[in-house]
Amino acid sequence: MKKLMLAALIGTSMAVPAFADATNVVLVHGATMDASGWRPVYDILRAKGLKVSVVQLPHTSLADDIAATRLILKQQKGPTVLVGHSYGGAVITEAGTEEVVKALVYVAALEPDEGENLTELSQLYPMKINMEMLDAHTFVPSPTTYRDTIAADLPEDVTDFMSASSKPMTVATYQVRFHQAAWHEKPTFGIVTTEDRVIPPELLRWMYKRAGTKATDIKSSHMVYMSHPKETADVILQAVKSVN
Repeated sequence: MKKLMLAALIGTSMAVPAFADATNVVLVHGATMDASGWRPVYDILRAKGLKVSVVQLPHTSLADDIAATRLILKQQKGPTVLVGHSYGGAVITEAGTEEVVKALVYVAALEPDEGENLTELSQLYPMKINMEMLDAHTFVPSPTTYRDTIAADLPEDVTDFMSASSKPMTVATYQVRFHQAAWHEKPTFGIVTTEDRVIPPELLRWMYKRAGTKATDIKSSHMVYMSHPKETADVILQAVKSVN
């Protein structure tokens, strides 16, 4: 009887996907977005046996976005890969100092250093996105150029909804200086979106080279994790394997 029970346990453990007990992944979205766009990548990673959490950033301030990410990180059991898209890269740069984080992935993402703010960083290779000011302090991407600029390789009905549901951001968020940069101490992986019209590929390459980030080129718009989820997941899995 004991042998039968042992065999059953062994059979169960062998059926568990390779990464099931090894690593968690936490996904962080970019500015004016929400977390729902990560669903295709989430599904791929879950199918590999990974525990995946997706952060909903409040966008009330940079400090609040970092705090929201740290809150989810504190729920993780075991080594974690932290992934950020666009502005989410700035968030993970500071939140990634949490001990549980063992690797970072920058998905067409900003990768600031200590003492920098995002306004200064973006001026090295100016971003071309058009903004619509809702008041003196708050903006969303302009609806008239949303698809062409942000996600030209996604269906128009998808980008229409993304634009209509844009989450307002404050200008002040881009003027806050960073106190820590986790990439100094932890392995980093990055995606260069070669057709990006939001963050110029030249800026992505410059940031990644400075940080020693292992870069992968993907021919994609800024919204690579939605238009190329498999390729995005493959880079995340590289980071997962680097932890094991």
